[in-house]
Amino acid sequence: MRFSILAFTAFVASVAAAPSPARNVVHEKRDRLPFGWTKGDRLDAEQKLPMRIALTQSNLDQLEKALLEVSHPTSMRYGKHWNAKDIAEKFAPSDETTIVVKEWLSSAGISNERISQSQSLGWLQFDATVAEAESLLDTKYHIYRHSSGVPQIACEDYKLPEHVSKHVDFVTPTLHFDAKVHKPGQEQDIQPRRVQPGIGHKVGLPGSGSLPKKGQSLGKLQNIIAELENCNEFITPDCLRVLYEIPPVLTNKQTNPYGIVEYSPQAYLQGDLDLFFANFSTKQRQRTPTLVSIDGGVPQTQATGFEYNGESDLDLEYGMTLVNPISVTLFQVGDNIESGSFNTFLDALDASYCTFEGGDDPTQDPPYPDPTAGGYKGPRQCGGAAATKVISTSYGYNEADLTPFYEMRQCQEYAKLGLAGTSVLYSSGDYGVAGNGGQCIDPATGMYNNGTSGLFNPSFPGTCPFVTSVGATQIKPNASVFAPEEACETVIFSGGGFSNVFPLPSYQKTAVGNYYAKFNPPYGADRYNNSRQVRGFPDISANGANYVVAVDGEFSLVYGTSASSPTTGSIITIINEYRAAVGKGSVGFLNPTLYQHPEALNDIVTGGNQGCGTPGFEAVPGWDPVTGLGTPNTPKLLKLFLGL
Repeated sequence: MRFSILAFTAFVASVAAAPSPARNVVHEKRDRLPFGWTKGDRLDAEQKLPMRIALTQSNLDQLEKALLEVSHPTSMRYGKHWNAKDIAEKFAPSDETTIVVKEWLSSAGISNERISQSQSLGWLQFDATVAEAESLLDTKYHIYRHSSGVPQIACEDYKLPEHVSKHVDFVTPTLHFDAKVHKPGQEQDIQPRRVQPGIGHKVGLPGSGSLPKKGQSLGKLQNIIAELENCNEFITPDCLRVLYEIPPVLTNKQTNPYGIVEYSPQAYLQGDLDLFFANFSTKQRQRTPTLVSIDGGVPQTQATGFEYNGESDLDLEYGMTLVNPISVTLFQVGDNIESGSFNTFLDALDASYCTFEGGDDPTQDPPYPDPTAGGYKGPRQCGGAAATKVISTSYGYNEADLTPFYEMRQCQEYAKLGLAGTSVLYSSGDYGVAGNGGQCIDPATGMYNNGTSGLFNPSFPGTCPFVTSVGATQIKPNASVFAPEEACETVIFSGGGFSNVFPLPSYQKTAVGNYYAKFNPPYGADRYNNSRQVRGFPDISANGANYVVAVDGEFSLVYGTSASSPTTGSIITIINEYRAAVGKGSVGFLNPTLYQHPEALNDIVTGGNQGCGTPGFEAVPGWDPVTGLGTPNTPKLLKLFLGL
């Protein structure tokens, strides 16, 4: 009996001394299925999954502070941008993060021999059976099917030990619909999927809602519409020069080329550029943009038509003409089969952002080398492409297409570009408060609907607080080019609203607070995030209606924030050139200065951005979620930035 008591006492002592099991916490959870997907059967426990863990980068809590120090006009360090090496070292994952995550995996039976780490140190990769993954993440994997018949692997939520969670950004495959089943007998049971409808189309795919809209065809006219009195019907480069008082470029040193991003198969036609220059820029110095090919990106000429050439022709014809003689760099992203994503582009700019072979997040990021016949067979480009000091992108997703973790990780990379002195501009969208294609969100199901009702559907990356989101205006009907503009309500409506992901940035608090105090919109939480604590967009606007564009050998009228962003980027490029002439660097991240000095913009006070069965928001004095702070007053902006 005495032996039994001692044994029991020893057992109790050993239990008390043993470490308590780690408490699991929900790391990510999806509230709704993406449009077009239905949940199916459980996945076979023996199938293999390519697991990827995105490690939390260190010092990210200091990123916004560091960015504001070099971007806020009252800062003593304004314009003192960081170099790439300093940025990479400052924000690389800590040794502690890597150790903690690997120890957790080891304790769960995933040995170090099975784990590889990306060159940037930001990702861990290993293969695991479904049974292992479900046990590791305390979740259940199912096969989901899209209405097109495509099967995908995903779960509804997943958990991580509490002490591990803070070291992990996200895990795939989980909520991201990022793997697809292969037929039996294929080499790998499941591999990263490519972008499929309903999650976020390839941004360059014909029919994408973020592409510009075609209006009236004007034919093969020569010397077309050069008179300023017609600017209310036909926007040309001279109209924009008068509207925004754009000064001439006085130098030909080419110290600050202007970057424009295109996503294959979108491509310009040289004949269209030549036709445009013959009419609107007869002294054009650079007639072909400087190509930076990323992951097989080339300006293809096999598929033509407005759906393939409209975007690139618009961006380059106006960008190259307005900044002439400054050079324009064309970042052509992705091959013509897989295309590219915003992450594909960012990988090429910053090797530390790149992931291991197979892609950043296969939800949106295509695999390179491209396994498809005829695809680009070179390795994924990690670094090597130099970022220009102004980058304009006329493509976008709905914020609801992507998971918050994906968006926040990408947004942080835009902050790093700003820290390095690059101004990043994105168009805000063409469907008012609705998403691409006019889709809104059914509050009951979380699914996209036909756009006649439901929750407003903000865009991304426009809602990222570290980019400058550009909305659209128009010259009022029958008005002079010298008259105040209004919010665009011809063919398109300026994208604008409030984020469901990103908090209200410090530089925007006063402007958004004033908007709510004076012009509180008549909608509740059943329509949009009215917490007053989230990022509002756009930041600024520029004309987006009636652009005369040469497309496929003839002129057409084109509409969209796809025009507003490259026009605004041209103005910032010229301002950088003027700063360079007096020995100053680029302006970098624009927003803190713009919000501190709204008097340097033309306030837009009429028009709205209808959508989702509502009038949307209205343009009002001060910042508003239709046209932002207003349109560029270039002389005032130039004086402001030359004084910093």
